[in-house]
Amino acid sequence: MGIESLDIGNLDLSAPVGPQLTAALRQSIIRNQLKPGVRLSEAEIGARFGISRQPVREAFIKLAEEGLLEIRPQRGSFVRKISLEAVMDARFVREAVEADIVKACAADPAPGLVEELRAQIEAQQRLVDDRPAAFVPLDDMFHRTLAQAAGRPNAWAVIEGMKTQMDRVRQMTSINFPLAHLITQHNAVVDAIEAHDPQAAEQAMRGHLRMILQDLPAIREDFPDYFDPSGE
Repeated sequence: MGIESLDIGNLDLSAPVGPQLTAALRQSIIRNQLKPGVRLSEAEIGARFGISRQPVREAFIKLAEEGLLEIRPQRGSFVRKISLEAVMDARFVREAVEADIVKACAADPAPGLVEELRAQIEAQQRLVDDRPAAFVPLDDMFHRTLAQAAGRPNAWAVIEGMKTQMDRVRQMTSINFPLAHLITQHNAVVDAIEAHDPQAAEQAMRGHLRMILQDLPAIREDFPDYFDPSGE
């Protein structure tokens, strides 16, 4: 898919364009609109948004630092394949951190937390059949709400900073695997919080975040060209 056909809107030229462009390209890569191996042109993107090549170059450098682009001197910039190692590291950290987060939530639920989470699950349920890709932002909201309720918003910020490769896989999961099961797992987490049962909450969260381990073999079989064959 070429950059001209991407649905990433326009930039606000009255504000700094570098961060906006970085965010737009990041989301296009995470959503697999820009597929692994696609070559990106500074000139083409600059023309698409009516900007100079300097902010485009800065965006490319930032995305390369995040492991989403590979800049090859004299050859161009290419969307990197998914790093399985980075996916597994992010999953490991998420489980370790979020298991403690839900234990804290269940031990002493914040006022209104259960009601808020139930409302979020209802919103997730409405997307199951018609817009599965839109589930991922709602899933992030669910987990971010738990971190905030536990008084650990910075813990979620750390997770967000390292889970981009995992998010690319999650987009494929949302398209190819039933979301109803994920929602059932979310309900199990909320049930445990409502019951003030930290152990059950921890077990539910660990099971939820380990689901990707079950899905990965099928995803890699369906999308072999998306993954770095070296596993790095």
